[in-house]
Amino acid sequence: MEYRKRTKYQGVYERQSESRKHKGKVDVCFDIAYRYDGKLIWEKVGWLSEGYSAKLAAEVRSERLRNIRHGKELPRQKKKHIYFKELAEIYLKWAGENKKSAFSDKHRYENHLASRFNDKRLNEISTFDLEKMKSELSKEGLAPATVKHCLVLFRQMMNKAIAWGLYKEMNPIKGVKLPILQNQRERFLSYEEAQELLKILIEADKQLYNMALISLHTGLRAGEIFNLRGHDIDLKNGLITLMDSKSSYPRKTYMTDAVKEVLSHYSGIEPHEYIFKNTHGDKYTEIPRAFKYIVDPLFNKGIKDRRQRVTFHSLRHTFGSWLALEGESLITIRELLGHKSFAMTQRYTHLMPDQKRRATLNLEKAFKTSEKNQANQNGVLQ
Repeated sequence: MEYRKRTKYQGVYERQSESRKHKGKVDVCFDIAYRYDGKLIWEKVGWLSEGYSAKLAAEVRSERLRNIRHGKELPRQKKKHIYFKELAEIYLKWAGENKKSAFSDKHRYENHLASRFNDKRLNEISTFDLEKMKSELSKEGLAPATVKHCLVLFRQMMNKAIAWGLYKEMNPIKGVKLPILQNQRERFLSYEEAQELLKILIEADKQLYNMALISLHTGLRAGEIFNLRGHDIDLKNGLITLMDSKSSYPRKTYMTDAVKEVLSHYSGIEPHEYIFKNTHGDKYTEIPRAFKYIVDPLFNKGIKDRRQRVTFHSLRHTFGSWLALEGESLITIRELLGHKSFAMTQRYTHLMPDQKRRATLNLEKAFKTSEKNQANQNGVLQ
């Protein structure tokens, strides 16, 4: 049986035991004793084989007494932080009930965060760990947007841990600079290119053709098209109601005759039923790969700049660009595209050269009229 033996240092004791690392050898463990709230507290400090000594244990005891005197929290009072995997379980359950991006969050966690942080406690994850992840993901060839999404997901998870009282320290992501994105689509299709694309799509995949035509004629995002149900379609008034838009508020968009014709083929479905379903009868979660196989040889040969490559999102950008070229106001474009901020719509201003020139000429005309009136008035006075 082990027993504690006093050392020459007050409140410091030592006990002998068989070494945990070297069986058959004796090791010495140092303990300290002090009172807190009237209770005698025993605390193990460490082993001789680990570099501890009676003197070092005495220094630890002195630090404990100083903390008690100044009302600071003692180490054994501190609760151990939960593991990152425990936070992930709680967060993903919450996201599944509250976030539209829950599927993406789960995918990014499982593929990029879990292997790095699951076995770490929250307080063990440092800014350096996050910088290391950012560097590794970039070297793996992930797009800057994907790297940023992973970092943002970590930030959201830790912020929720703080809000839920699971973590009381600073979020380590605060010291990490997020990648700067320059991924706004610049490429949009001409009317002739759009017709050529639709001609190929209708022969390859009728449902993919329908989704592409709707995006070109209404500017709907892929996710908004996937979420369309029978009750969202008003063929009589030519309206589409978007209940689950990215902007988080319902909005309406208008059908062209071509869109009305496409959607008329789905008029017999149940109100709650999704309009577009994959071969398994489920709602689409991503654009079929057939689209990439068609547009790459058609538009993307030799194009390395992502901003100049044609993707399904380019169809929405094409819709906004066509509106700008036709002289529609930025307010109209913003409302039809469902942008949350006006800054997102301003990217189309460079496509309105005639409107800018007309505004400048109108200003010049007004100035000259004012100048002429002033001259006439001076002549009358004289």
